[in-house]
Amino acid sequence: MTEGRTEVGFYIPFWGDLDYLREAVESVINQTDDRWTLTVVNDAHPDREVDRYFHDLAHPKVRYERLPENIGITGNFRYCVRAAVEALVVVLGYDDVVGPRYVATVLKAFEENPDATIIQPGVAVIDGVGEPARTLVDSVKQSLLRPSAPLPIILEGDRLAAGLMLGNWLYWPSLAFERESLKAQDFRDQFSVIQDLALVLDLLIAGGKLLVIDERVFCYRRHEGSASSTELVDGSRFAGERQFFALAAGLADGAGWRATRRAARLHLTSRLHALSLLPQVLRRRDLRGLRVLLRHALTT
Repeated sequence: MTEGRTEVGFYIPFWGDLDYLREAVESVINQTDDRWTLTVVNDAHPDREVDRYFHDLAHPKVRYERLPENIGITGNFRYCVRAAVEALVVVLGYDDVVGPRYVATVLKAFEENPDATIIQPGVAVIDGVGEPARTLVDSVKQSLLRPSAPLPIILEGDRLAAGLMLGNWLYWPSLAFERESLKAQDFRDQFSVIQDLALVLDLLIAGGKLLVIDERVFCYRRHEGSASSTELVDGSRFAGERQFFALAAGLADGAGWRATRRAARLHLTSRLHALSLLPQVLRRRDLRGLRVLLRHALTT
C-alpha cells in the first residue's frame, strides 16, 4: 500500500484450480491504473504448484500467503477482510476475471460518491473456458431484478434490502467495499455459500449505501466446480438459504423494515430457482436432493 493515496485491495481466498487463479491474478496485474494491491491467501490447498507459481511471479504488488491449516471458506473470507488495509476492498473469486479498467472505474466512482459503502459495477458472465455465458439465473438478475433506473444511482435502506431478499442481483466478487464499514461487520459461520448476502444485509441495516454504476468492468465465471454450483446440485444450498431468510426476517423486523421482512419470508426467486433444478435432480434420481428442493420451493 502506498501512503497517502486511495487504493483498491484485492483479496483472493484461494481453494481451487491454479489455471483459473493464474488468470485472475494476471487480470489484476493488467490494470490500467496502478492504484491496487493483491493478496492471495491459500487455505492449505495440497497443490504445491500454486506456491511455485507465486515464487516465480515475484511481483512487487502481489502478496502470497499459505495458511498452515485449512480454515474453510468462511474462515478465509474473514481472514482476508481482517488483513485489509486499503480504502476499498474486493474479496475476489479465484476463478473470476477483473477487467483492465476496474480499478480506474471504481476509484473514480468512489471519489465522486465518498458516502458509498459498496460499489457494484457492471458485470459480464463467462463460462468455464472464458466464453460469454447466458444463464437463466443471470437473465433474471440483470433483466428483472437489477434496478432499471438511470445509473449511477445510490440505493439504501428497506427498499434495497427488500429487493435483495426478493432476489440477490449483486455479484459478490465484483463488489468494492469501503474498508472500515466492511471491517465493522463479520461473516456468519452458519452460512457458507450465502454468506455474501448475509454480510451485505448486515451492512445495510448498519446504514450502508450501495452505489450501482453502469461500466462493465468485471467478468463473473459460472462453472460446475464452484462452491455455489456444487451445493446447488445436491440441494444443500437451499437448506442454508431457508435458515438465512428466517434470520433475515428477524433482523428486518428488529430494524422496522417491513418490506424486507415480507420479502425474506417469501424469498420468491430462491424458491423458483429450486423448482427450476427439479428436472436435473430427477435425472440423477437423487431422492434426498428432491426432498430438499421441494421443501424449499413449496413452503415459506
